Amino acid sequence: MTSAGAAPVTIDAFGITDIGKVRKDNEDHFLVADIHKSVDLLCGSLSSEALNHRIGTSGAYLLVVADGVGGGPDGDIASERTAAAVLAYVGKTAGCFHGLDVDRENEMLMALEGTVQQVHRQLQAEAGGPHRQAPATTLTLVLLVWPRAYLVHVGDSRAYVRRRGRVQALTRDQTFGEYMVSAGAWTEEQAAHSRTAETLASAVGGSELAPTVGLIDLELGDSLLLCTDGLTKHVPDTRIGEVLAMPIDAKAMASLLVADALAAGGSDNVSVIVARGVG
Repeated sequence: MTSAGAAPVTIDAFGITDIGKVRKDNEDHFLVADIHKSVDLLCGSLSSEALNHRIGTSGAYLLVVADGVGGGPDGDIASERTAAAVLAYVGKTAGCFHGLDVDRENEMLMALEGTVQQVHRQLQAEAGGPHRQAPATTLTLVLLVWPRAYLVHVGDSRAYVRRRGRVQALTRDQTFGEYMVSAGAWTEEQAAHSRTAETLASAVGGSELAPTVGLIDLELGDSLLLCTDGLTKHVPDTRIGEVLAMPIDAKAMASLLVADALAAGGSDNVSVIVARGVG
């Protein structure tokens, strides 16, 4: 993957999911897709029916994590269908990613958000309307067209970037606790001790949906991390930074982070994607 006049950049990307030590089912889904003449799924947990989208020409990577909402119906179905819908959209439009101007970038981000909104409406309609509990899921996705990373986020799965020795969150949890802290009604300590703090304020298929979109230009040496909260419940940002700084490949980084989450209790399903640009 390269731009005019620039040295070629190779994307080293890998994802992994684990059921954890407590849950009976894994309601997480993830995918890492290399999009060129076709959409080649490198690794993922979607069923074969969800992966029948090998269309388009380009050079990009699609990274997705989705965490089905526990306690509701069919969270695994919601996470799979949401990830599959994004894959379908990207596969059908794969020839349009390079050389985008600002207006076309905005159109693409709006289209990605529109895809998420469409799945949201379908899940609610199948449940009997917005007042009936539908299958729901978080979603964090990055469409990586080096050096630009386009981001869509719903819920409390997260995206991070490590740059020049520092780890920075690219997303903000869409939870009741985060909302109360940002509004100044709670302190961080109060949120940490509240039973309702982790309640999702936004979810695909949930009662409320408020996707956030954005973009970041990456540099050689940067590392991207996408993860469900099964990782961040147990592994602090400092440890995440330590792993992303190690002289190992994306597969080893992702595997080590999942192992850390399991060693610290593994109370939830955990999914991790790491991606790096290598010169």
